[in-house]
Amino acid sequence: MKPDAFSAELRTARAAAEAAAEIISEYAQGERDSWDKAEDSPVTQADLDANQAIVSRIAAAFPRDAILSEETADSGERLDCERVWVIDPLDGTKEFIAGIPEYAVSVALAVNGEPMVGVVHQPQTAECFWAAKGRGAWLNEERIRISEATDFDQAVMLSSRTEMKRGQVDEYKSWFREVRPVGSVALKLAFTAAGRGDVWLSMAPKSEWDVCGGDLLVREAGGTFVTFGDGERVYNQKNILLTPIMAAGPPELIRAMRARTERNEKNERKAGA
Repeated sequence: MKPDAFSAELRTARAAAEAAAEIISEYAQGERDSWDKAEDSPVTQADLDANQAIVSRIAAAFPRDAILSEETADSGERLDCERVWVIDPLDGTKEFIAGIPEYAVSVALAVNGEPMVGVVHQPQTAECFWAAKGRGAWLNEERIRISEATDFDQAVMLSSRTEMKRGQVDEYKSWFREVRPVGSVALKLAFTAAGRGDVWLSMAPKSEWDVCGGDLLVREAGGTFVTFGDGERVYNQKNILLTPIMAAGPPELIRAMRARTERNEKNERKAGA
């Protein structure tokens, strides 16, 4: 792959994410009224306006590409497209509404199901995490790398406040030195790519737009992102949900987590037989 491969797409993704972040930051200064588009799935005008800013820029630059976005009606036509933009204009809407600055814009491009460009932009800090296939992962203009952790008891696991409250990660708490809550899924993956946490683990389903951009960041930072049942994700599926368990981090540590989890599940089945 050429060193400058997907440069135009990366420029567009970064510009679109920055424009969306500016819109979100403006809304953050005022009232953050919301309504439910589905059960336990709030949306705000910031989500919708940020989405429009992203989609309009991508459509202008790459009119033949398909779009899969949380805030745009899905179309089965994307399944026949080689190039699909996978977008979450405001990942972490609950945190945004609550005034917790752990939300982000996520813009990614998948080609034949593989992430090729990924951008995760945090409006509150103006930090832009970005990557292109074969070109490494970056925070603004600084190269980032995955953690070098190899032992569970020295590692920090990033998790969801909701999953922690539900007790979904209780089994793993004793494995790690610390379990740290962070809001946006995309932001948790970006932080993992940057070594701000060692491992990300999720016990709840996620949509492709939650993870596609962060997946590439982790890969290009030297890590791995997998579902324990299915391995690496091929994007632009008819069913956009990824099923847990999902994990990202240093490959050796994720392999050990997967093996230990499978052993524990096997022992539980034997005990219950």
